[in-house]
Amino acid sequence: MKDIIRLPSDLGRAVMQERKASKMKATDIALRAGRARDVLYRLEQGEDVTVSSLMAILGAMGLTIRIERAGMPSLEDVQRRFGSADEDDDAAAS
Repeated sequence: MKDIIRLPSDLGRAVMQERKASKMKATDIALRAGRARDVLYRLEQGEDVTVSSLMAILGAMGLTIRIERAGMPSLEDVQRRFGSADEDDDAAAS
């Protein structure tokens, strides 16, 4: 997994994709992590979970986090975060 994670929704999507690609069951991950299955589902939906729960879930999945400088976001990152300019133009025209 080499996704750039900038938002909680990005993290959730990456965790879900990794879980499904590895054919891991949510109940098995939760059991290994010592967390309720609902915590994993909240994480996958981009909702808030504690850092300790995040680390426990990632550890149970055999994943880690790497910290690096963000640099400037790409145009795609900005559009995904704030919507495209075309959407604003469409709304203004209405």
